[in-house]
Amino acid sequence: MSTDPIAAAIVAEHLTRRVDTAAGVLTLLDDVSFSVPRGASLAIVGPSGSGKSTLLGLLAGLDLPSAGRVLLDGVDLGRLDEDARAALRASRLGFVFQNFQLLDHVSAVDNVRLPLDIRGAGRDSGRAARAMLERVGLGARLHQFPAQLSGGEQQRVALARAFVTEPAWLLADEPTGNLDAATGHAIIELLFTLRRERGTTLVLVTHDPELAARCDARLELHGGRVRGPGDDKETTAWR
Repeated sequence: MSTDPIAAAIVAEHLTRRVDTAAGVLTLLDDVSFSVPRGASLAIVGPSGSGKSTLLGLLAGLDLPSAGRVLLDGVDLGRLDEDARAALRASRLGFVFQNFQLLDHVSAVDNVRLPLDIRGAGRDSGRAARAMLERVGLGARLHQFPAQLSGGEQQRVALARAFVTEPAWLLADEPTGNLDAATGHAIIELLFTLRRERGTTLVLVTHDPELAARCDARLELHGGRVRGPGDDKETTAWR
């Protein structure tokens, strides 16, 4: 799986991640390479323990590889210190999680405005958060706390929070994993509608075949390596 690096939003080059354990060195990822064009969507699939979440963490700069590198719009994350990586995430990267990761003690609108407040958006953050919640169909639930919302509503709040900053890249870890089939389908439709409207580059980890099928390409991991027919190389072309 490859594309012109100049046109790529995300490039992973020979990513390897090893950790020391009592039993010896454990390889979580082994020489994984791929690139994602700007505005495209990629599904990372594979069995539990295959390295999917490890790979997502490296793409976000939450962890650093033992070898290889990640470039986001040409910026090498390995050349940035921790503060600079955090600043890059705050300004250009959105996240969606399986367990929503909402703050229980604040309302839906305050959860959505949080990343804007971190960026110093001031009073405009409240207006933008309300507009985003209306966009995801929660205009009547602005002041509800997470415990007062259904799972699907909580994930809508999480999507609103991820997109309110208009991120260049969005990473999603099992975004439908805690939802029933009907609710998951609705979230998939909303996720791809928002991505298309904003031209966001999307990389997601999923076990959901419907969600994976909606992406432009798929990367399959087994035992920390890219799996393809017979040669351990991913062969799915960008559509």
